Amino acid sequence: MTQLSQAQAGVITEEMREVARQENIDPEVLRQKVANGRVVIPKNIKREFILRGIGEGLTTKVNANIGTSPEHFDIEEEIHKLQVAIACGADSVMDLSTGGDLDAIRKAILDQSRVMVGTVPIYGAAARLLEEDKQIVQMKVDGLFEEIEKQCEQGIDYITVHCGVTRKVMELLDNSPRVGGMVSRGGSILALWMKHHRKENPLYEYYDRLLDIAFKYDVTLSLGDGLRPGALADAGDRPQMEELVVLGDLGKRARARGVQVMIEGPGHVPLHEIKSNMQMQKTMCDYAPFYVLGPLTTDIAPGYDHITAAIGGAIAAAEGADFLCYVTPAEHLRLPTAVDVREGVFAARIAAHSGDIAKGIPGATDRDLKMSQHRRALNWEGMYEEALDSNLARSKRRASEAYDQIICTMCGKLCSINMGKESDEAVSPPEDTDSTPAPVNDK
Repeated sequence: MTQLSQAQAGVITEEMREVARQENIDPEVLRQKVANGRVVIPKNIKREFILRGIGEGLTTKVNANIGTSPEHFDIEEEIHKLQVAIACGADSVMDLSTGGDLDAIRKAILDQSRVMVGTVPIYGAAARLLEEDKQIVQMKVDGLFEEIEKQCEQGIDYITVHCGVTRKVMELLDNSPRVGGMVSRGGSILALWMKHHRKENPLYEYYDRLLDIAFKYDVTLSLGDGLRPGALADAGDRPQMEELVVLGDLGKRARARGVQVMIEGPGHVPLHEIKSNMQMQKTMCDYAPFYVLGPLTTDIAPGYDHITAAIGGAIAAAEGADFLCYVTPAEHLRLPTAVDVREGVFAARIAAHSGDIAKGIPGATDRDLKMSQHRRALNWEGMYEEALDSNLARSKRRASEAYDQIICTMCGKLCSINMGKESDEAVSPPEDTDSTPAPVNDK
């Protein structure tokens, strides 16, 4: 039994009760949302960790990608990134490793992670072929599904599978004026295999086989957007929309089988098109949880793409996105360092929180109100406590010449808060003043 199949049978699981407690909502309301596919609780039956729910009416969650490449692989470094991501508040991590001992890396991450873990299984299948000096087109269908089941059996909680990269969608791509082409690594692997063999995407053709594996371990399917736009000029084009139609249909089939499913989204999207992208996904995919990368609102900010993604992510979250994949300053440039991971997580958390405020998630503004009250009182310790990154806030102030003073170096003696207090004190009557009006001397 999966979380979804139990919810559909009217059962409120312990996992649902825990998520309902976290989100301060009624467990029966949450069960109904799980049952109709608007909320997922990614949790492999073989793992225990800090649960999180993703979807309608819940706080927006944040994922951090980590992982090796064939050019750079170090298990200890990836574990450090994992620890940094969790310490900074990530709700999830994805292991996107393609270099080194992938099974050992994945096992180490699963053993160390206190949050849900996702993967892209086709990376493992492709990397194994390259290690054996074979071409990607030599991938066997059985080999791909064996890799998927192996990772699910290890304990992975959700997997990205690019089932929507069909032959029809590829024909549209081949005849489109795309600037960025296909930027999805998983989608590109499948496209290469499909063109070489002139066959349908095995993840689409044998989708029922995939559903059987996912149901067995209660692994949530994250239906990947292989045709996501990797350039602003490609946002909202026909290949992207056609794939979204396919993903919507596949989502229905997954729910009918009792398999939890979420949909992945763009990508690079101009600011003014983000709202319509979110609305289209929700409408076309029956309001399944939406997992977006960014989206990035400009193509010209390498080195600052965590900011670019946070701008787009805040709008996406406000308009209905449920799960934000962080983007680090290293995006488009290299593998992220632990410092990049830290900056990426906090940028995405700011975007997620801003979106929660906009969509009226209960309690979303509680910390903001406390922060404002502490600022009015010039209560620095209180401000540090409410800050998303209390260590950064404290260290910035500690580096100031006025660290041991009530004021800061921004305004000094011209502090508006202090002047406001002095103004209030000036108009307040002295404590020993008699309330009887003084006699008026007319002379």
